[in-house]
Amino acid sequence: MPDREVDEEKRATLKRFAALGAASPLAGLASSGSAAADSAGGAATDRGTTSDARDAIVGFVASAPGAHFSKIRDDLKLGTGETQHHLRTLVEEGVLESRRDGDYKRFFPAGRFSPFEQVALGYLRRRTPRGMLVELLREPDATGADLAAHLDVSRATVSGYARELDDAGLLSREGGYAVERPETLLLLVVKYADSLGPDAVALADESDSLVRYDPR
Repeated sequence: MPDREVDEEKRATLKRFAALGAASPLAGLASSGSAAADSAGGAATDRGTTSDARDAIVGFVASAPGAHFSKIRDDLKLGTGETQHHLRTLVEEGVLESRRDGDYKRFFPAGRFSPFEQVALGYLRRRTPRGMLVELLREPDATGADLAAHLDVSRATVSGYARELDDAGLLSREGGYAVERPETLLLLVVKYADSLGPDAVALADESDSLVRYDPR
């Protein structure tokens, strides 16, 4: 009974994200090469299951761009080999693209995000850097001490991540901390808030008050 419940939960999860994947403009590319890729890769012969898994990965990455391998595998309840096979096939077919982020490999819908946006999404999927960026978008005058207190981390932790964010082109440390290209960061947070975390959702709820309209 427990195994059956796990299988049913997995099928429901795959179908939910497969529906998103099937609606993607790149879904046709994912399906067109699946038979040959599965034969060459020795994947499962159940075409329906294979198609659901592949469409689910496309849908998941579309809704959570910048997700890394383990996140995709675990949230979709797929096996390691199965996930590796489908991701490799989708990258080779030009449906997805990947970017190395330290120890992680992050995946994105192909051709949809600039290098800056890919880097930004990678950091927005890490709790402390995301918390720093979100708080600075909300309170541009926040100091390092303010960020440390807000995130309940040490000042040294904030300083370390600030250096990383500066090197990545997301933060300026001249005369304090300032988010680079804040409009782009805010748009990414608002659009993908549900996949980022409660701090992103809270900021998205406040976004109307943070956006200033300039007709010039």
